[in-house]
Amino acid sequence: MHTAPLDFRLATVADTELVIGLMRDFYAEDHLDFEEARVRRALAALLEDPRNGEVLLWLSETGEVVGHAALAMGFSLEQGGHFALLDELYLSHAARGRGRGKQALAILEQRANARGVERMRLEVNHHNELARRLYLATGYVDDTRSLLTLQLAKRLRDARA
Repeated sequence: MHTAPLDFRLATVADTELVIGLMRDFYAEDHLDFEEARVRRALAALLEDPRNGEVLLWLSETGEVVGHAALAMGFSLEQGGHFALLDELYLSHAARGRGRGKQALAILEQRANARGVERMRLEVNHHNELARRLYLATGYVDDTRSLLTLQLAKRLRDARA
């Protein structure tokens, strides 16, 4: 069975509600905290300023949006300067399989390369072994590090209270 190549289009500000809906599905599936105000601010910054990165909308063979990916720009001395962060990659259940994940990664890698970066990084939750296997099989390396996060705004609010 031949599968058509995965297609995409860039999201614009006009796609905000569509992307928010996809993000809700992705966050629920991956057990992530969907804090709407925070997510909306970040999405607006990404869609309004291409220097921050871009959001791709994955399209089915009929042109229906079946997922999204967020490619964000980061900077690290260790990484040699700017790098691309694959911040989100989501395909609906109906769009999975048939090599779609690998196709999506290849597209994202090309888009990152076109931005002039030499490295692409991503996060994968420990419980998402299927995604981890996909990333490792396509050449990503486990840096054997832990990602630690501080909710700085919350800490500063608590300190003032």
